[in-house]
Amino acid sequence: MKRAVAAVLLVVCSLFVRSVIRAQNVDDLNRQIEQYQQKISDLQGQAETLSSEIQLLDSRITLTTLKITATRNQIAKLTGEISDLSTQIDTLENLKTERLKLVLHRVPETYKRMVAPDFGLLLLSPDFTRFMLGVKYLSSVQAEDTKLYEQFQLTQNDYTAMKDLREEKKSQQVALNEELVAETTQLDRQKKEKQSLLTQTKNDEATYQSLLAQARAQLASFASFAASQGGGILGAQTHCDGWGCYYNQRDGQWANTLINGRNDCNGPCSLARVGCLITSVAMVASHMGHTDILPSDIAVSDPNNFSVGTAMLRYTISVKGVTITRIGTSLSPDTVKDQPVIAGIRYGPFGTHFVVIKSYTDGRYIMDDPYQENGYDKVFTDSYSLGSVFEVDQVSI
Repeated sequence: MKRAVAAVLLVVCSLFVRSVIRAQNVDDLNRQIEQYQQKISDLQGQAETLSSEIQLLDSRITLTTLKITATRNQIAKLTGEISDLSTQIDTLENLKTERLKLVLHRVPETYKRMVAPDFGLLLLSPDFTRFMLGVKYLSSVQAEDTKLYEQFQLTQNDYTAMKDLREEKKSQQVALNEELVAETTQLDRQKKEKQSLLTQTKNDEATYQSLLAQARAQLASFASFAASQGGGILGAQTHCDGWGCYYNQRDGQWANTLINGRNDCNGPCSLARVGCLITSVAMVASHMGHTDILPSDIAVSDPNNFSVGTAMLRYTISVKGVTITRIGTSLSPDTVKDQPVIAGIRYGPFGTHFVVIKSYTDGRYIMDDPYQENGYDKVFTDSYSLGSVFEVDQVSI
């Protein structure tokens, strides 16, 4: 029994030493994380140049790498603590078993002694002094039994508490493993974002500024259109039939999803505000057999699908292993005879918008509008003029 207690004390001492060393490492790591968080904050306040954007991306990559290290350290720490707790639990289980055996052995013996009344003890004693010694002995035995039972109960309580603590730490470990997966995914995305930026701009400042201005202007125009229409988040809007699926950018299941994780569209770059083009592309993809590609899938896809780190979709993208390309064309009944097109419209002074023109029937173009509530199979000219069309794209997959 003494060896079991000594083993528990040894484990506790080991835990204490490890915790001191880990605390020092955690402090250093936390200081580095704070430094890079401040650096990112400073860089975000600087003028938008290709150089500052690359520095910002590098800092985010370093920060995420540090967070991954911190999370891995926490997981390793919990793994060690769970292992140590398992050792303690095994030790306490053995100690509990030993004490239970003693209790079970002592109870019958004590019961036998308690059956004999004090009067019988008096008759069996040769004198009063021996009688008093017998009484004192029985009291001592009962006290020892009580102490033994209390020790067993304490061991049982410690055993239960440690098992509960181990389960709690296992739950924390599961949560940290999920966090690690998310951070690793984020790091991979940040690295791709940097590579995409360098590829698109060819590391040229003038190219970067030109692409950035175009993307920002288009996104601002999308947001302006949404603001002019009003309306909030909608209930279930998806409607699928033999043609494919109608999706609405304001559908509650993805309305607040940020496109490319951006928040710089004079507000959040959400599908509800600036997702008309993405939603239109998803609708045409569904018509071409890819009903598994939802607007939200495109919104959170590879950073290379977006122009210079913005929320503006490029003309060729890859989603779920499918390459989708938009190619400019003109609007005519023949154009939409065999397949739908995506049309960009200017809505007066209120911005721009994209819709899907599905067909030409009885002298009218039929569209799916990703902003209007239940906006499928609508007559195009009931909402927009043909003269407002500024871009028409055929889609190839």
